[in-house]
Amino acid sequence: MKIKMIYFLKKYEIWIFLVLAPTLNLVITYAKSKGIIDFFPYTNGRFYALMFLLLFIVKITKGNEGIKNLFRPMLVWKIHPKWYLFSLLFAFTIGLLTLLIKALYYGDMSFLTFDIYIPTLKFTLFLLSWAFLGEVVWIGYAFRELSKITKPFYATQVIGFVWSLWWLPSVYINVGVIEDLPVWPLFLNMMGAAGMCAIVYSKTKSGLCVLVIQSMLNMSLVLLPISPDAGDYTYTIFAVLYFLIMLVFMYFMPPKLNFNTSKL
Repeated sequence: MKIKMIYFLKKYEIWIFLVLAPTLNLVITYAKSKGIIDFFPYTNGRFYALMFLLLFIVKITKGNEGIKNLFRPMLVWKIHPKWYLFSLLFAFTIGLLTLLIKALYYGDMSFLTFDIYIPTLKFTLFLLSWAFLGEVVWIGYAFRELSKITKPFYATQVIGFVWSLWWLPSVYINVGVIEDLPVWPLFLNMMGAAGMCAIVYSKTKSGLCVLVIQSMLNMSLVLLPISPDAGDYTYTIFAVLYFLIMLVFMYFMPPKLNFNTSKL
């Protein structure tokens, strides 16, 4: 019986993980809504619970070597500086483009004059740790595994969809997320994020560079007035732009179908 369960887990590993990941956060969020878990353990613990779920599955299916492979891309840092620059500026530039579109639409250039919010060091470290765990889970593992059985673009969109499902319980109770996130732009944003992370990943083989682009997506929503509380569908415009620009990059710079995933 045990052997059959292990065989089943190995055969359907990625699908089992993609089902369990959002389910786990649903359970954790339900516990938070009932007051069983406090704010701080919930906000950070859901990310670590996701990581521990992945480590548990990979330990069974691939052993210690599989766990090591999850983190090896983070050691790849000797890449062309243009990729670091690109990753630093990509989301921020789309944020500025969003504000420009908003200013032109309303004929009010004052939308382009704003104070950049500087987060505290503690909050910045939290964002970096969340992006690190997200890089390992959704791109370093899920993208690699899913791209073995389907085209990379389809893999990124499935991952982005499940990534959004993982966020949904938190969005529903409005805790541990940017307040009042609209659901369908969230899905577009996450599918766009998964696509761009996969592109950077496949071109650089660097988990560190993916960490940068994902961290800057999170930071841009904090630094610039483009979150839902900015009003006037600002976040929706940003999410749509991010997704559409991802599609353009995916067309001209698609992740290679035959890249060596064992090195990712």
